[in-house]
This record gives sequence, C-alpha cells and structure tokens, in this order.
Amino acid sequence: MLKTIVVLLSFAFAEGSPFAQSEQARMQGPPAATRPVVDFSDSSRLGRPFAKDPSVIRFGHRYLLYYSLPPYPKSEVPGKFEGSGWGIGIAESRDLVHWAKVAELAPTQKVEQDGIVAPGARVIRGQVHLFYQSYGHGAQDAICHAVSSDGIHFTHDPSNPIYRPTRMPWSVGRAIDAEVLLNNSNQKAYLYFATRDPGMKRQMIGMAEADLNSSFGAGRWHDVSTAGPLLAPELPWEQLCIEAPSVVKRGGTYYMFYAGAYNNVPQQIGVARSSDGIHWTRMADKPLLPNGEHGTWNSSESGHPGVLTVGGRTYLFYQGNNDGGKTYTISMLPIIWRGDRPTVGSAIHLLH
Repeated sequence: MLKTIVVLLSFAFAEGSPFAQSEQARMQGPPAATRPVVDFSDSSRLGRPFAKDPSVIRFGHRYLLYYSLPPYPKSEVPGKFEGSGWGIGIAESRDLVHWAKVAELAPTQKVEQDGIVAPGARVIRGQVHLFYQSYGHGAQDAICHAVSSDGIHFTHDPSNPIYRPTRMPWSVGRAIDAEVLLNNSNQKAYLYFATRDPGMKRQMIGMAEADLNSSFGAGRWHDVSTAGPLLAPELPWEQLCIEAPSVVKRGGTYYMFYAGAYNNVPQQIGVARSSDGIHWTRMADKPLLPNGEHGTWNSSESGHPGVLTVGGRTYLFYQGNNDGGKTYTISMLPIIWRGDRPTVGSAIHLLH
C-alpha cells in the first residue's frame, strides 16, 4: 500500500495549531484533488449538502460555526409545507477541521417570518452576539440581532430589526451580510453590510457604527457611509456585486475580505485595506481566492468569506460548489501574511 506523506505548511500546521492533531484523520477521506480538507455541509433539510455564509468564532474551548440553512422542501402532500423559510445552523469543532452540527436558530419574530440568513458572530463582554439579516423582503431586508451566553441558545433582540440605512441616497435602504468589528481604540462597533442601489441592480458595501458599550439594538446604530459606498463593483471579475464583507484589524491596518460578483457567475474573493476602517483601497485587481478550475469542487464559486483570527493566525472560511448552487460546502484555508500583504496558503500538499 502506497504510503502517503503529508507535508504541512509551517504556518498552518505548527505545533499546537488547530490542525496539529487532525491532519492524519482528514487523509482518510476523499482525495484532496476533488474535495477540500475542511469540508462541512448540512443535508438535514434538502437531503443534499447545503450550508453557506460561514461565520466562525472561538468561544471557550471550542470553535462555533454559524451558517445559512435553506428552507425545507415542499411536501408531496398538496397544501402542506414542511418548514418555514431559511434558518441558521450552528456547528462546533475543537480543531477547525472537523465540524459537527449542534443546533439551529429558527425565525421567531414577525420580521423574521420569511427566514433569517447570513450570520455574523462576535464575542462581546463574554456573550455571543449574532448579527443576521431578514430574508425574502427584497429592498426591505434589514439586520437583526440575537444574544447567547452559551453560543447555542439565543434570545432574539426585541427591537429587531436593529438596522437599515436611512440617510444613504445611493442605497435602496436594504442591509444584508452583517459584519461587526470591535474598535477598542475609539470604543465603537463598526457594522459593515451589503446593500443595493435604488434600482436593486448593483450590490455595494455600506457602514454604520454604535457605541461599543451599547445594547446594539434599534436606534443605536448611526449611518457612516452617507456620501457613497465603501466599496462598489469596479473590476471586471466583480461584475455587479460586492458583498459579504469580513473585516480584520492587523496592527494599525484594516483588511476587508469580500465577495465579488453574484453567486455562481462565478463569485470569487478579493481583499482591500484601510487605515481607518472607512476609506478602502483594493490590494489587487485580481481575486485573492478565485473559483476552482473545471471539475473541481468549487468550480462554480469560492464565495462569501468569513475570516477568523485566533492565536496570531488568520483563517479564511468560504463557501463553494460545482453545480451552480444546487449544493454548498463550507471550507477553509489559512491566510499567510507576507509583511502587510495577505496570501492564501494551501492546507496540505500530498507527495506519493
């Protein structure tokens, strides 16, 4: 039997890293050429793998992954519907590689009645704050909020929806794909979100802020990007869409990983940087993480980034598929920093 030699990236697989005790187990799965090393999805609703829009935090001694779950399919019995709209799944891991679903967050409020998606999680004052969007309301979709002491059982904010832009004439007033960054230097919480132009054609990035010590409820958020979007699609590969901002701060610089183009056309991931978290400059005119080549697991897209920074290391979670969106898988790759420039590292190399 041919012995497989696993060659590990020194960054991603350093002693004590989340990968250190799990890479051998992953080698028992499908070949790395056809499936990613980190390979999580959820078949509980459709009977086929479907999990998208990843957001990952470290909470206590485990990692928690929040993701969008599709509606249950319509029953074969006429007039009977097996479920209500989109929801949010929750999975846990000890090593960032192996994930197991542990719970779901269901819609409970009137604003959520058609579904909730695109979670963005943050640990604030020892609790998990989940920011997510209502679904199915078109231009009226807005950001909602829930809080948990264990990361599993959440209390929905009674003031939901907590935010939609009201003073941005370039925006239709929609807010989706919430990402909250805590800025301790000025005691502000920055809310990055995607919105569309008044014609609902172009997707762009906007921003609001709240006091870091506030409840983050309705009325606490104030529009920042009133003059225009933080980022709007300009490059050919971005087509008509920039969405799913995921922002990290490294030293004195902010980095925004974002999805360019709408799903499966293909969507790919780019990166921009900023000195203040408000004014952004792209770091390249090509995607940081493109979709895969024909025949690979992510040939339809590499999209919707969710970046985790822990222990001085950076991990890029993202979604992909090769069937135009019939399925979705969540994967992850390490980000390697070369000075002030992020690059995407390979999880493993196989030598025979």
